[in-house]
Amino acid sequence: MSNGPLAGIMVVDLSRVLAGPFCTMQLVDLGARVIKVEQPQGGDDARQIGPFVAGKSAYFSSLNRGKQSIALDLKAEGDREIFEKLLRRADVLVENFRAGAMERLGFGWEDLHRRFPHLIYAAVSGFGHTGPYASRPAYDIVVQGMGGIMSLTGYPEGTPARVGTSIGDIAAGLFATVGIVSALVERGHSGTGAKVDVAMLDSQVAILENAIARYSATGDVPGPLGTRHPSITPFAAFAAKDAHVIIAAGNDTLFNTLCECLERPDLAGDPRFATNDLRTQNEAALRHELESVLAAQTVSVWLERFERAGIPCAPINDVRQVLSDPQVRARNMLVRVEDPQAGTLEMAGNPIKLSSHPDPDTRGPIPDLDGDRAALLREFVDAD
Repeated sequence: MSNGPLAGIMVVDLSRVLAGPFCTMQLVDLGARVIKVEQPQGGDDARQIGPFVAGKSAYFSSLNRGKQSIALDLKAEGDREIFEKLLRRADVLVENFRAGAMERLGFGWEDLHRRFPHLIYAAVSGFGHTGPYASRPAYDIVVQGMGGIMSLTGYPEGTPARVGTSIGDIAAGLFATVGIVSALVERGHSGTGAKVDVAMLDSQVAILENAIARYSATGDVPGPLGTRHPSITPFAAFAAKDAHVIIAAGNDTLFNTLCECLERPDLAGDPRFATNDLRTQNEAALRHELESVLAAQTVSVWLERFERAGIPCAPINDVRQVLSDPQVRARNMLVRVEDPQAGTLEMAGNPIKLSSHPDPDTRGPIPDLDGDRAALLREFVDAD
């Protein structure tokens, strides 16, 4: 039996690759039971995406741990009947097909809501189920480009840069999770399910943060700024003797403290840097002054000084350094999955920590394609 606030909630997961599976993995970590319905020929496309450990996709594993798998051809009558028996007892259906695909199968929102009024139907797609782009296909890089985030990423005069993780998929998956949990709460009052329609493009627009506010206020089109913040200074990565160090002096008090740490109190009294707005206007000059001092010592020396003074700061860690960081380990942000084929795999943990539920350092197994068929048929078909 699962532990977590969603214990007792059953999710039928038709999604594949990233956005939908990322959403349903959050639901697993919150205690829901997720039954992954895959196509019989090859299953989820992510099963063929490397890297591979003993023939098993680490990519697929990292998104589908703790789920069950059954292979169903939703165009075949017998498999459609099995699918409907799953839906009869499910609380949530998640799919990430293009708009109209489920309707063509006879499993669109209108049909399912009429037959299973309790069911929450969550659709994650590139452009949502309305609007002129609804039928278009999309991948992460497509919505990163269309949604504006690539125009803000990288350095001025540089070539366009994709955000280093699939933020187009991941943001949509997170918004879908919020939508599903919200619909479950509402159903607790109304007794009726709802449709959750999340678009990857919408999600990119939603996380543009102050870029929209800046454009709305000034009419100026924001562009890439490297590591610096558009309206807070100093708030960036700065070159030290051996590498870059992140300094985030987000107010006048922190800036004055930074100047003391650098033994440059004159900078705090410089009229060019007297306020945050002036520091932002004169960012290049301030960067030159700061880096002329930072060049004398290594990042580790500066970090020790800044941390002692209470200045927000950080190194720029690579993935290896992140995974060995004692804070990351202490927060259980690396969990283990034991797989009979691939052995022990480490994966990202769940950042949602709840006082009412444990946060185990192990997670459920990686499902083999159709690996839970017999058990699921006994539970949902034979016992019907």
